[in-house]
Amino acid sequence: MNYTTKQLAEFTHSQLIGDEHIVVKNIAFDSRNIFYVQNTAFLAINTSKNSGEKYINSAVEKGISVIISEHQLKDIPNVTWIITENSVRFLQDLAKFHLIQFHLKTIGITGSNGKTIVKEWLYQSLFDEFDTVKSPKSFNSQIGLPISLLEINQKHQLGIFEVGISKPNEMQILQEIFPPQIGILTHIGSAHSSNFENESQLIDEKISLFKDAQIIIFNGDNDLVRNKINDIYSSKKLISFGLKTSNHIFIKNDWKNKNSNLIIKYFDEEFSVPVSKRDEATLSNVLCVIAALKEFGLSNSKIIEKLNSLKSIEMRLESVNGVRNNLIINDSFNLDLDSLKIAYQFINEYNKQKKSLVLTDFVEGKNSDQLYEEVAHLTNQQNFSKIFLVGEEISKFESLFTSETYTFIDTKHLIENQQFNLIENELILLKGARKFEIEKVKSHLELQKHDTVLEVNLNAILHNINIHKSLLKPQTKMMAMVKAYSYGLGGYEIAEFLQHHHIDYLGVAYADEGVDLRKNGITTPIMVMNPEQHSYDIIIDYDLEPEIYSFRVLELFNEQLIRKGIQQKYPIHIKLETGMHRLGFKGNELDELIHKLKSTHVKVKSIFSHLSASDDPAEKAYTLDQINIFKNNSEKLISALNDEPIRHILNTSGIVHYSDYQFDMVRIGIGMVGISTNPEIKKKLQSAVRFKTVISQISEVNEGESVGYNRRFKAENTTRIATIPVGYADGIPRLIGNKRGKVGIDHNTFPIVGNVCMDMMMINIGEFPAKEGEEVIIFNSNPSLEEFADYCQTIPYEVLTSISRRVKRIYIKD
Repeated sequence: MNYTTKQLAEFTHSQLIGDEHIVVKNIAFDSRNIFYVQNTAFLAINTSKNSGEKYINSAVEKGISVIISEHQLKDIPNVTWIITENSVRFLQDLAKFHLIQFHLKTIGITGSNGKTIVKEWLYQSLFDEFDTVKSPKSFNSQIGLPISLLEINQKHQLGIFEVGISKPNEMQILQEIFPPQIGILTHIGSAHSSNFENESQLIDEKISLFKDAQIIIFNGDNDLVRNKINDIYSSKKLISFGLKTSNHIFIKNDWKNKNSNLIIKYFDEEFSVPVSKRDEATLSNVLCVIAALKEFGLSNSKIIEKLNSLKSIEMRLESVNGVRNNLIINDSFNLDLDSLKIAYQFINEYNKQKKSLVLTDFVEGKNSDQLYEEVAHLTNQQNFSKIFLVGEEISKFESLFTSETYTFIDTKHLIENQQFNLIENELILLKGARKFEIEKVKSHLELQKHDTVLEVNLNAILHNINIHKSLLKPQTKMMAMVKAYSYGLGGYEIAEFLQHHHIDYLGVAYADEGVDLRKNGITTPIMVMNPEQHSYDIIIDYDLEPEIYSFRVLELFNEQLIRKGIQQKYPIHIKLETGMHRLGFKGNELDELIHKLKSTHVKVKSIFSHLSASDDPAEKAYTLDQINIFKNNSEKLISALNDEPIRHILNTSGIVHYSDYQFDMVRIGIGMVGISTNPEIKKKLQSAVRFKTVISQISEVNEGESVGYNRRFKAENTTRIATIPVGYADGIPRLIGNKRGKVGIDHNTFPIVGNVCMDMMMINIGEFPAKEGEEVIIFNSNPSLEEFADYCQTIPYEVLTSISRRVKRIYIKD
């Protein structure tokens, strides 16, 4: 923006009181977030829930001299007023005028579900082709869309904006503000349908956005949508996408078969696309993106490249550890039948024997009798031990639920209920509409309540595993290393997810780790890499499989098998020394090893070794020599034992650099997180972890004043210091203080100043308009995990495994 106060008043038919020559480049909507006052006006937005005029004095106190408001307040000197009849309409009129000043191509996305994902994926696919502007977050409402449009500037060539409505006649207003050239209609569902008479009225309202569009891309799986668009917009270019073969773009082969790529039929052409995530919603969104990219002239190979680099969008379905050994699954993003089905699918991935459900009124949707009958039918199939219904509407249908069921008017009464507070050793699914404030229930149940959290994206882990699997033969097995608390990500939570997705083996360092997994329902074979002598009993008791690397270990373990009266051959894993010089049998020991193995109570389940430099191209000759030693020595063992044990030597870096030597199994570790030494593979991986916290306090520090212990930082000029609640007790090394390390706030990085404290550290944010409570990224993605490891003068492994157990882990599935 770059308008004078006179122009702002003229554009919006408002009254100007004061200086007409003041240039306004920014409009602030939140008085708490005003740090730049020059060329900034404060817009006091009035809504049915709140009045921005209450915060005018606060804005003026911070130095704002231009106020846009529906009323002029008395006794406020030295202020230029722009008095508007309607503050929201002012914003809309300004956005409309602002848009037409620029000649950019526009995409407008509407629908019930999938708008944000499609927007973000299109942005990820097109931002490097065009200078692109998009809606921030899910800004798509009567206020959100105009705010988004004001982001446009002269450099932009393409704008991608979400457009959302919640009641009739809203779309007409938004369409007048923003008539997109390309219109996209995603899935039509029950979200936001409560204010509409029926689905037909909802569709009519949604597709009115496309009145002036040249091209309409729409989900044609809904027959009513298809018929309406074809009838109303027959003169426009229409492209339907979906899983039905009647669409212009659809999947020709069996999309549920994950062993083959998707065959996409686009009008008269076909091409193959690798997609690992195969749920209906994701596939529909992928088809939508492909259709849009086609309209921008991208080749099939380019589209595939774009799809492979897409990052998943979090949808707020998360799991955290709760009190009384409960596992809390929080899904309070939205509530309709589609999202309920997704939540039920998600909880089936966990091994908790007992499950309870908290379910609120379906605020969105009509025909309550039919709706709740379907909800009850779907819920009854999940075998919940207890169901807690919250809300007057859903409570009327208590008799439809077959499990032990309790009803409550609101979440306050639920939290106070004794039966609810006695739940232990269960999975508790929280599924509720936003108005019921399910976050309060989550907070009540959480074991840890710190603002500092480590977010683990489970889908990203699966994606990264599949990228590595794509380098292997279909029959090659994979062992996932979950030692050291799954590289700091969490123990059984990661193992449970991997087990659900049929990982072949799990690897732990010590027997205690394996025992913990068994106690939490993990039945996948588990190899113990370092079986200590005192742990042989529990290894056998919990059906763990030890690594055997010396004659001493072999003899001691065999003696324990005899003492415990084990009759059958017990599975073990033989470690061969091939050049790491850490553990393992050397070549000159094989004859004696063969002799001893034949006289013991063990069965060799696998033979393996470890590459010492598979990530270093300069050591390729040494690595190939290791592989050759392993091949020859393992063949000698197998021939003498007349058995067929699994062979494996490749670790994560070995998979990407030496996949020709995959033998029968490979081992993946840090690759699951999204780390790779192969640049081409790295492009395809997704960041699976995010370490974040919030700003506790922002203080102004004057020139010469010091910050932190030992006064290691002294301000060279007046600046602003943000304190964040994370320190060396959380796994942040002290050495990254004093400007050696940085953290991220709103896609910018800021230096850590002063000494890192046990529980806190300080960040110099200067004049950046951050605010207390705002999110701070320790890592990923800006700074990235690798960058943060460089600050720490170490490797990502050490960074992850150093994160304290007191840091709350949150598991995201999007």
